[in-house]
Amino acid sequence: MDKRSKIIVWCSAVLAVLFICVVSAVTVSNGQIRRQQEVQTAKANISKEEQRRVDLFRNMVDAVQSYNNYESSTQRKITDARTKANAGKIREASQSLNAVVERYPDLKSQSNYKQAMMEFSITENRLANYRENYNDDVQAYNVYVRRFPNHQILSMLGNDTKTYKPLNYDVNNAKATNLFK
Repeated sequence: MDKRSKIIVWCSAVLAVLFICVVSAVTVSNGQIRRQQEVQTAKANISKEEQRRVDLFRNMVDAVQSYNNYESSTQRKITDARTKANAGKIREASQSLNAVVERYPDLKSQSNYKQAMMEFSITENRLANYRENYNDDVQAYNVYVRRFPNHQILSMLGNDTKTYKPLNYDVNNAKATNLFK
């Protein structure tokens, strides 16, 4: 090979190595950004679901308490009608009872309780899935940014590599209260 051919080969090799380095750096940087976004999205999903749980809790407690008051009022009216019937005021009791039956055809507090428990169960299951997804994304991100040569490339590019911690959820049942007293 002549001298000119050797120079072209060397320049081509250097350019190829530089090109590979640049492509690798861009790929690693983009991979870090993607994984970081996945962690942030997973965290946002947890926050969204926790807010849903709070909203659901407030709405369901209000609905159940309201319906309990409604059912209690209905039960009092039925009891009053029975008292009137026992006192010999059957016609008055019948009218009172008919008014109650027409206005309150179905007492549903038990089904409201069941619905509330089912909604809470669904929400807690979704939260558990979001937490597991977050922990998986955190682990994938942490492994990605610590891996060789990713760590070195990211350091050379000046990228801040955050270290995320997996979520641990320990529930304190000692403070649990009965809200439906």
